[in-house]
Amino acid sequence: MAQLTTTFAGLSLKNPIIISSSGLTNSIEKIKKLEEAGAGAVVLKSVFEEQINMHSGQMNGYGSPEADDYLGAYVRSHTLNEHIDLIKEAKKCCKLPIIASINCYSDSEWIDFAKLMEEAGADALELNILYLQTETDYEYGSFEHRHIEILQHIKKAVNLPIIMKLGSNLTNPIALINQLYANGAAAVVLFNRFYQPDINIDNMKFTNTNVMSSPSDLADKIRWTAIASAKVPRIDYAVSGGVHCGKGLIKSLLAGASATEICSTIYQNGAGKINEMLKELTLWMEENGYNSLAEFKGKMNASTTGSINPFERTQFMKYYSNHEE
Repeated sequence: MAQLTTTFAGLSLKNPIIISSSGLTNSIEKIKKLEEAGAGAVVLKSVFEEQINMHSGQMNGYGSPEADDYLGAYVRSHTLNEHIDLIKEAKKCCKLPIIASINCYSDSEWIDFAKLMEEAGADALELNILYLQTETDYEYGSFEHRHIEILQHIKKAVNLPIIMKLGSNLTNPIALINQLYANGAAAVVLFNRFYQPDINIDNMKFTNTNVMSSPSDLADKIRWTAIASAKVPRIDYAVSGGVHCGKGLIKSLLAGASATEICSTIYQNGAGKINEMLKELTLWMEENGYNSLAEFKGKMNASTTGSINPFERTQFMKYYSNHEE
């Protein structure tokens, strides 16, 4: 019988499927259903720094700075306490690892909040530092350095494994991952999914494109996981975005991931998709003679490609030479 257990960020998972931070993980009832469906771990719905700041800012204008500060602090405290309560309840009711999540872009009071998460019983903390750099006077490297500073400060405050979920807007994620490992990160998730803006030309309003990922999104994650796991092999990786079936799960593991974070396919197909993906993984392992994930994890990453690395090859000449009119 194929063994599907894996280790990610120092956590023991019964299988490599993690439900990513989303509306799927914002209540104890939903988390229980995901555990019953076979999930290996869950990342709780993120606390968003910009959302809290926006809500607390909307409370301003009550006549005095003291009143504004009090009401703003109340909104922040209420939002954060809801997250802490969810961690506590999930740890009481569920056996699978519970990963807390912060989506932030500044190095502020998140250090204190991380302490509360640890005290509430979270098994790990995922830091999601997702922000577009658009300043005309931007100093090269400052965005990457912000990742490292936030990690350093939180590592000094807590003993939780810290998982860094990166955006795809990095010039060289490998260099950043190497520095994150050197500063104590336990794992890296590649990649977060940006909000996809669009314009409605009929009513001249801003809208968004499909918020769900698609299987075609997986290629870029496979590329960078395969390169990163070869060049910085001592840190754990998870693929996020584009894993919609067992094949995507298998490809991610072959590229060097220890786990995958899934979301869209659960929204689209229901929690039963978890068991379906695990069955597909098990069947493939049995057909290929693998008893454990460790036997094939990273078997097709960039260290195994030989002199011509397909993950770093960017030319299209070979592709188009095989497609004649």
